[in-house]
Amino acid sequence: MSGALRPIALTCGEPAGIGAEVAVLARTALPDLPFFWLGDPRHLAQGTPFAEISTPDQAPLVPKGVLPVLAHRFAGQAVAGQPDPANAQGVIDVISRAVDLVQSGQALALCTLPIHKKALQDGAGFAFPGHTEFLAHLAGGASVVMMLASEALRVVPATIHIPLAHVPATLTPALLEDVIRVTTLGLQRDFGLDRPRLAIAGLNPHAGEGGAMGREEIEMIAPLIARLQGQGFDLRGPLSADTMFHPRARETYDAAICMYHDQALIPIKTLDFDGGVNVTLGLPFIRTSPDHGTGFDIAGKGLAKPDSTIAALRLAAKMAAIRARSV
Repeated sequence: MSGALRPIALTCGEPAGIGAEVAVLARTALPDLPFFWLGDPRHLAQGTPFAEISTPDQAPLVPKGVLPVLAHRFAGQAVAGQPDPANAQGVIDVISRAVDLVQSGQALALCTLPIHKKALQDGAGFAFPGHTEFLAHLAGGASVVMMLASEALRVVPATIHIPLAHVPATLTPALLEDVIRVTTLGLQRDFGLDRPRLAIAGLNPHAGEGGAMGREEIEMIAPLIARLQGQGFDLRGPLSADTMFHPRARETYDAAICMYHDQALIPIKTLDFDGGVNVTLGLPFIRTSPDHGTGFDIAGKGLAKPDSTIAALRLAAKMAAIRARSV
């Protein structure tokens, strides 16, 4: 099957969350974008129009408005808002199976619906902080970064799910350099930017204000930027984070490298809460995900919005097309 017809693999995520709901809504919104849902058909709402397929290449043949489902049987049922530890291993196995399908060329890209890390830890001893780290493991230990992308902004947190008190010690020159390199390559390979422009935030208020509010900018961030600029990277910074995200500033860069989780995610979620997409750069395959959680509080109530899942599927297809052209 040609690359243009290969479908995207959409993993089910946490069965007690809103994943199945937004998958069905995305299918209605994207009738001409081939994808299939990988999960247990019993976890779909009663009356959902779906068709079981036995191989991914059958997905584009399923009628519009009908969700193509590559079945993966779980140990338990799904009760909205109530994660069942019996389903934890199934969630993990679905992700592994989807990665196998993408890496073997049977699927064009991977789009993952939200998981609940505590449920996976409690039910299956999940040993990874999240999706991104597990996918890096499945890809053989690839060096990856998490990017949040929307039409308005792209941001990359250099440190992710760690306490704020741990950020200064974790933020080493080697880590920051790796984040900058992986981001640059990812923007070139998957977004078609020949020479990506990166804005690098400072760690401290006012980027340290000449050392008055911290010396990480002087002693680590600025020297690293200067060295990489000498190697041809298009970098600006360290910049005061409070002036990086207004409209005029955003016009000057293609992505912002931020020093910690909230420094990156607050601006993008403020600018485009429903349309943000989580992208993993550095993997040997395309991976996107909606930028929201499992939504236990609204699961099964008909309140889930598919906007971020729709954006994630569209971006996965776009990135795959760009990557294919560059090969």
